[in-house]
Amino acid sequence: MKKLVRLLLLLLSLGQTAIVSAHAVVTDYSLKIAPIHANQQDKVELTFNSQIELGLSQIFLVRKGDKHELLHAENGSKQGQIIVHIPALEAGDYALRFKVFAADGHLTEDVIHFSVSQ
Repeated sequence: MKKLVRLLLLLLSLGQTAIVSAHAVVTDYSLKIAPIHANQQDKVELTFNSQIELGLSQIFLVRKGDKHELLHAENGSKQGQIIVHIPALEAGDYALRFKVFAADGHLTEDVIHFSVSQ
């Protein structure tokens, strides 16, 4: 009986791992090492743990006052990488808010806050 319970617990834990890995999660982004400078167009690289369906995804620039602007994005050279085009911005605090669909159809929403310096 104990062996059966252990086997069931093992199977349940394996099932949970598959569910968690189904969502697209940002594993890295270029803002960590390459800040955006004021009054210059730029690009931000977002890297996810799975392939992204870019045509079904949206990435917004969030400005002061919770103003959202839809940004243009394209697939990067690596699987799960997205290149987001950032317009010239004044110095201040901003955020990237994204809603992305993983290749398996799961929706992920998240926000990355950043500052633009002179």
